[in-house]
Amino acid sequence: MKVTFRGETVELEGNPPQVGDQLPKFKLFDQDNNKVKMAQLLGKPLLISIMPDINTRVCSIQTRKFNQQADHYPDATFIAVSNNTIQEQKSWCAAEGVERLQVLSDEELSFGYATDLYLPTLGNLARSIIITDAEGKITYEEIVPEITDEPNYVAALEALEKLTMRVED
Repeated sequence: MKVTFRGETVELEGNPPQVGDQLPKFKLFDQDNNKVKMAQLLGKPLLISIMPDINTRVCSIQTRKFNQQADHYPDATFIAVSNNTIQEQKSWCAAEGVERLQVLSDEELSFGYATDLYLPTLGNLARSIIITDAEGKITYEEIVPEITDEPNYVAALEALEKLTMRVED
């Protein structure tokens, strides 16, 4: 599969999982350097916000938007994944006040290779959104065609609402 980065075509590592597939097994690391396995994230609907580099403008916007929405979906788990180092993520979260969603590091690329969302020529993950049900079955996925564009937040949140109750302010 191919996407573009500033108009230039880049290839993903393979063919990412699609709606109806089971989320593959992977491990990530939280900001305390604790291993977080895919199975630990299940049990309720899961929204995975995947980004190339948390220290860039669009990735910051994407993470802040999902952080703001997390309170409205108490029956869902929200995580953000990039292959930035734990320290880079920790510093960014402290500066931005992100506390509602877990920002997890894929520095070892376990997630990137398991989901085939790794872009070897860029050394980053492809900007994507994956939503699963409580058992890990993928119910929504978006791989943003142009890496520098934002994902479709409305479509992702509508897909999440089908799996959970939304709480109004």
